[in-house]
Amino acid sequence: MSSNSVGVIGLGAMGAGIAKTLRANGFAVHVCDVRPGAAEAFAAEGGTAHASPASVAAATSVLVSVVVNAAQTEGVLFGENGAASAMAPGSSFIMCSTVDPNWSVALEAKLNALGLNYIDAPISGGAAKAASGQMTMMTSAKPEAYAAADAVLNAMAGKVYRLGDKAGAGSKVKIINQLLAGVHIAVAAEAMALGLREGVDAAALYEVITNSAGNSWMFENRMAHVIAGDYTPLSAVDIFVKDLGLVLDTARASKFPLPLAATAHQMFMQASTAGFAREDDSAVIKIFPGITLPEKKV
Repeated sequence: MSSNSVGVIGLGAMGAGIAKTLRANGFAVHVCDVRPGAAEAFAAEGGTAHASPASVAAATSVLVSVVVNAAQTEGVLFGENGAASAMAPGSSFIMCSTVDPNWSVALEAKLNALGLNYIDAPISGGAAKAASGQMTMMTSAKPEAYAAADAVLNAMAGKVYRLGDKAGAGSKVKIINQLLAGVHIAVAAEAMALGLREGVDAAALYEVITNSAGNSWMFENRMAHVIAGDYTPLSAVDIFVKDLGLVLDTARASKFPLPLAATAHQMFMQASTAGFAREDDSAVIKIFPGITLPEKKV
């Protein structure tokens, strides 16, 4: 196999952008996705589609996993036609999901025992930054793992933070990032909902806040979805049910109080059980009563 070959498993909003960025940087990109046609659509513009993670692993020395959670990552590696059994000794597995840090530590040990390198590498920045190579990676790994995958990491992201010499630290920092992201989305929705309830024009409120001290990246990004009436999922409500759940689990283990994160988690839970689980996470605004949301423009 060529040292310039890299595999990407999972072509969702972030994974598709990562695959495109790697291709733009001259890598021969091999891809796989559980959704019919997703890998083929990528390959039609350059790259190679595969039917299974094992097939991708056999063709590459660096494998990037961009799936939703730990369970899906386990499936990528150890499920039917999983990648682990097909990876050559010395190959590298870059794990980009938001997971329990302790699980990531255990996965490093498991892969190292198979002669494989592991990089704990959660990502942030959204689909646009993934596609432009400007996303952020929060990584931790052994020095030999970094050495084997350095070129791929630098091609994938604008900022690659190296936070430790073993797995776990990357996932811990991502957990903290998700605490802030989830709370910011929830409070942005709360603020917009109050404005709507009080009869303030939604577009005018958005304009003022995005040019004032109360603004945040999440308000500016997610409330634009609300203004457009478009809840097409870029990051779904259930992502924050999961991620804020991980935040609370991490804090609970050391009996550390997180009152704002707990409230935000309950808001996303409420939105999920109300039927908005697979809508964009900005749909958390739909839990507020007595407001009329902007409609999607045809």
